[in-house]
Formats: sequence, structure tokens, C-alpha cells
Amino acid sequence: MKIALIGYGKMGKEIENIALERGHEIVLKSTSKTPQEEIAQKLLLADVAIEFSTPKSAVKNIYICFETNTPVVIGTTGWYDQYNEVKETCLKTNSTMLAATNCSLGVNIFFEINKYLAKMMNNQPQYNVAVEEIHHIHKLDAPSGTAISIAEQIIENLDRKKHWKNELSENTEDLEIISIREGEVPGTHKVVYSSDIDDIEIMHKAHNRKGFAQGAVVAAEFIAGKKGIFTMKDVLGL
Repeated sequence: MKIALIGYGKMGKEIENIALERGHEIVLKSTSKTPQEEIAQKLLLADVAIEFSTPKSAVKNIYICFETNTPVVIGTTGWYDQYNEVKETCLKTNSTMLAATNCSLGVNIFFEINKYLAKMMNNQPQYNVAVEEIHHIHKLDAPSGTAISIAEQIIENLDRKKHWKNELSENTEDLEIISIREGEVPGTHKVVYSSDIDDIEIMHKAHNRKGFAQGAVVAAEFIAGKKGIFTMKDVLGL
């Protein structure tokens, strides 16, 4: 399979390593300095694109993929305020996309555990819940896209939480997301249910970027040759 990498930073290089290990060919390694015309030309050679750039350039890159009829896996976060518009364009142009706030297979399994636990906690009002996320100092968005997904899953399944806030709150209907930026931490996400008697925690801790890269390549393998809008749940068969 021929893969175009849109975004060739640390994550792009890790994706390249995984893709080559799995027998794929890289036909494009674009950076912020790569002309759009060159990106479009190389996309015509690709079976699928993997987009890991920046929040500011993600939507523009996605639309180039639509224009060249290239299925695209989008791992960039921080652009989801435009998701509905992008989704509508994808459908109108008969294109293919898979957008994931986190491509890690382990994180997506964590998502399902998170939803199940939140449902269980509807009958346990003595527990309050909070989300904590820790990332490296270079991460541009806070809270992380993954933390927002975790929070929205809890709100959808736990009746007593109505909205999330990226700050401490005295409103019991608010779900607090605590964001920490330190060192070169790849990514840690934790959900904590606390009561006067005990705490219950679930956590996903990335040891390196390899899990995110592997998930992105597996997702690319899944959408190649398909049409429509997909998620990591489709990839995992959940």
C-alpha cells in the first residue's frame, strides 16, 4: 500500500517506521514548508493519507485529500469545531475519512471501558468523577482531544454530569478536566471516581509514540479502498 504522510514531525517519523515494517511504501513526507501543489500531486500516487500536522493546517490538508480522492486518517486534534462542516463535505464529495482524537488501539479499548464504568456509576451517587491528562510541553491544545472524548463519553453515560470544564469547579454538574504539561511525556489519561471511602481509577499510559503510530497505520489499512466516514470503533470491530 502506498501511504502519503501529511505532517512529518516526531509522529510522522514514527508512522513511517511502522508503515515500512508492515511492508508499505511512503510516497509523500510533507512538512509545513511543502507546497500544496506538490502535496496534491503526490496524493494522486497514494492509496491513503495519514494526517498528523497542526490544528491550523489540518482542515486545509483534509480538503486536499478530498479533492484528490485520497482516503485520509486524521490524527491531528484541535480542529473539531469544524468537524461537522468537514463531515458534510466528505459526504458531498463521496470521499473517505477516519478522524480519531487518539489512534492508539489501547486508548480506544480504554474508551469502551470508560463508557461502561460511567453507566455503572449512575447507581453510585457517592462518587464524584474527574479526568486528568498529562502530555509533553510541546502539545499545542489543552485539554487534549483524547481527554475531551473521555469527558464527553462520561457525560453521555453518567446522568449527573452535564458539561466539562478545563478548570476546577464547585458546580456538581461540571466534569473537571485537569490538564498538565511537563517534560516529554507521550500521554497519560486517567479517570478518577472518588468517595469518602475509596477511589476507583482507570488509566491509559502511553510509554512512547509507537502505539499511536501503529493505530494510525492499522486505520489506514482499514479505510484504503473504502468510501464514507469511519471511526476507530469500525477498525476495532466494536
